[in-house]
Amino acid sequence: MKSLYLIAALSLIPIAPLYAHETAPSENVQVLQEKLLKNLPGKKAMMLTVDYGPGQSSIAHMHEGTAMAYVLEGAITSQVKGEPAITYKAGEFWYEAAGSEHLVSKNASATQPAKLLVFMVMGEDEAVLIPLKN
Repeated sequence: MKSLYLIAALSLIPIAPLYAHETAPSENVQVLQEKLLKNLPGKKAMMLTVDYGPGQSSIAHMHEGTAMAYVLEGAITSQVKGEPAITYKAGEFWYEAAGSEHLVSKNASATQPAKLLVFMVMGEDEAVLIPLKN
């Protein structure tokens, strides 16, 4: 029984720093795995999920690394600087180049949840998300 409590307690410890700021976002981000890449010294791959409740959104941000996103559930509206906002439904996906300014990332529905699977490649000490200043 003690090991069950230990596992539960350890699951609350963050695996890696996700954000380059102190404030937690409104969406729920869960790191599924993070691995250093042997064939690319100094780089890592990360797989995570992003859960949005109805009407939730992320703050405007930038990713230092490359990101590929796949909508698992619901619909997500995404906009990168210089491109139009696009709503992606479950089963659809997009790519964001390293350094892209992600101006909009939000649940397209005010009544249904939405979920993304994100795969990223970045420097081993880089944050997943850096908030953009107004």
